[in-house]
Amino acid sequence: MSPIAEVEGRRIALSNLDKVLYPATGTTKGELLHYLAAAAGPLLRHLRGRPLAFLRFPDGPDGQTFFTKNPPPGMPDWVETAEVPRHEGETSRQVLVQNLASLMWAGNLVVEFHAPMWRADRDAGLADRLVFDLDPGPPATVVHCCAVAEWLRERLHADGLSAYAKTSGSKGLHLLVPVEPTPSRQTTGYARKLALEAAAAVPGLVTSKMTRSLRPGKVFVDFSQNAAAKTTAAPYTARARREPTVSAPVTWGEVERCEDPAQMVFRIDDMTPRLDRHGDLLEPLLDPGLARPVPEGANP
Repeated sequence: MSPIAEVEGRRIALSNLDKVLYPATGTTKGELLHYLAAAAGPLLRHLRGRPLAFLRFPDGPDGQTFFTKNPPPGMPDWVETAEVPRHEGETSRQVLVQNLASLMWAGNLVVEFHAPMWRADRDAGLADRLVFDLDPGPPATVVHCCAVAEWLRERLHADGLSAYAKTSGSKGLHLLVPVEPTPSRQTTGYARKLALEAAAAVPGLVTSKMTRSLRPGKVFVDFSQNAAAKTTAAPYTARARREPTVSAPVTWGEVERCEDPAQMVFRIDDMTPRLDRHGDLLEPLLDPGLARPVPEGANP
């Protein structure tokens, strides 16, 4: 019988706590849930109000993985959902993780948390964040992503925008930018414009095209995740990788000093000390007073 945990007055069956999810480190499901509880403060602040998608990996990263936006079967009735528009006027519902109880329920399913750039309490697709997903094509690495991130940071600054960085938890880097609520079509167009500018400014290092044959040795600046229907790995989510890596916020000093890909790898055990040292480096994303308008005139 699965142990029952009482979290914020909700009873949650936690299963297979001794199951090894990450054979490379011997990390168990119980240890992953412990991480989620320890990081719940900042993690929940970045999940709350956003209709989530889950990448599930119940048997670890070497087992079957599947991506879903639909509420999982057997979801408790106390877990909140939001109505989300689909194609041709249709709608569906997606999960909202609003509190520790729903976080632990979802964590028990062994998931990566993926969030859109907009909140459910606004019109769908009215983005309050911009995102650039910097993805290195081998032999390029996250070190090259850091160089591209610095270029984008300065370019965004020229338009009055502030960028904040986090690792993808995989092999790349994400830049997030707080913006005034803006239609996703406009944020996508602006992000595309900057991706094209980056490719023109440093053509030996950057590509803005998804074509695989163009990506070896370059950093792909993916602007497409700004689209209303897209989601990106949320801050602080653990990833389905060989080791229990985290999509971890990083300082610009860490970005500037990065000379080895290992410097941008953070695991679940690293996060409590980092939070103690830095607090939530992405907290400015949560302050509406720091949001700035997205320049107009760029078409997707």
